[in-house]
Amino acid sequence: MPVLEVLHLKKSFGGVTAVEDISFSVEAGEVFTIIGPNGAGKTTTLEMIEGLQSPDAGQIQFGSLSWSKNSEQIKVTIGVQPQSGALFDLLTVEENLDLFATFYPKSRPAAEVLEMISLTDQRNKQVKKLSGGQRQRLAIGLAMINDPTLIFLDEPTTGLDPQARRNIWDIILKLKELGKTTILTTHYMEEAEKLSDRVCIVDQGKVVTLDTPAALIDRLTKEREVRLSMLDGEAAAIETEKVALLHPAVVRTNREGSSLQLWTTQPEDTLYELFGFTKDRGFRVEQISIREMSLEDVFIAFTGKEWRD
Repeated sequence: MPVLEVLHLKKSFGGVTAVEDISFSVEAGEVFTIIGPNGAGKTTTLEMIEGLQSPDAGQIQFGSLSWSKNSEQIKVTIGVQPQSGALFDLLTVEENLDLFATFYPKSRPAAEVLEMISLTDQRNKQVKKLSGGQRQRLAIGLAMINDPTLIFLDEPTTGLDPQARRNIWDIILKLKELGKTTILTTHYMEEAEKLSDRVCIVDQGKVVTLDTPAALIDRLTKEREVRLSMLDGEAAAIETEKVALLHPAVVRTNREGSSLQLWTTQPEDTLYELFGFTKDRGFRVEQISIREMSLEDVFIAFTGKEWRD
């Protein structure tokens, strides 16, 4: 049985439909990531699941539990990352954890949480003196203090520098090792691709696709883009393009001066043949790259929007 099942959620605010029809299920122990353009309904969906908003229609089931019948039980089995402004700035890191622990009938020892979020050395530091990344790690720690089975992290790395983002990634991976289930939203496509067991793309209040990152990318296309830059100029690129077009795996090509792009379903075989040709002709290849399709390509293909829209 899934740890969370969402069935046909709907939510409107006045005449504006925020969530039109969203359904998905989340399995125990997975990192399940929801992504979508601004205004797609991600935050509203998350707030309904967390019990902060009531849906106009649809069902939310945590196993056999529902908000209408088992709200108190659900509250102690989920962890919700508070926004940074909800932290108590004049209390220390450990005091914040101890305070949040009093909100629950049982809690994880603060020392364990501090170690997991790598803030043991800052345990006696006031929150107002923490960096942005440290504050975010503390917010995740507060979501973990009741030792929940299901944790909600809403854009936990937004605005952080690359190193601080990777520190958050490490925490999410630790949660996975502990068997926790994480529902994540993010603005960073690389983050979704690296951390997620499955990705749910929503747009205009509906789920447009849902699968593992690898399956979504594979479903998009089997082609890979190969780029070659020829030291011997445009003439060498023209001749190499002619040979490339004869290869059965090459779908199309594009040439600009001494640079050649080609799209092939068999990049290794294609390059082997091209390198044989360039070696025989004495053509020198200055640069080569193979571009793999990414989750961002999937996002654009399914939503028709650039990721930053």
